Amino acid sequence: MRKWIFVLCGCIIALIALGTLIITMVGLRDELVKADIALVLGSKVDPDGTPSPSLRSRLDRTLELYQAGYFPSILVSGGIGMEGYDEAEVMRNYLVRRGVPRDRVIMDDQGATTFMSAKNTHKLVSQEKLKSVLVISQFFHLPRARLALNRFGISTVYTVHARKFFLRDIYSTPREVFAYISYLFRDYHTDANISSA
Repeated sequence: MRKWIFVLCGCIIALIALGTLIITMVGLRDELVKADIALVLGSKVDPDGTPSPSLRSRLDRTLELYQAGYFPSILVSGGIGMEGYDEAEVMRNYLVRRGVPRDRVIMDDQGATTFMSAKNTHKLVSQEKLKSVLVISQFFHLPRARLALNRFGISTVYTVHARKFFLRDIYSTPREVFAYISYLFRDYHTDANISSA
């Protein structure tokens, strides 16, 4: 019995390691292609109301690509974090202060989860008849974000990772394996589970 437990544990560890490797390889493969809109996924806002280092790295990458002409408008998507700040508003203000015209930044303040960000992006894309979305986030987050957008019916999705890496990425990437699997089996046709991460 003990032997089979060891075998099972070994198989689980191997699958997690393989999933981590795949997520890393896919997430680091940037697709620098012009798109109709950029989707910047939210992250923590620091207690002083400024973007956390990880969120700032996403926004700085967005600025770089906007200035290079990869997309004409930006959708910033986030919710109200534990610190009490509206992530989308903080993101918009950061971009506007650095030269992006205010009317080029669209706020989604109901994007508290990746699932909700994808759902709300689909609504905007449908209303505006847009064809393509370029997603900007940390590398480990991108495969799941693409999956969610595809499942909501957005077929043309490109991804670009934030340039900076952080210590927390070491444990965030294996954890993302389980998050990705959960998104594979989510219901994308009803609102039954939209409040969960």
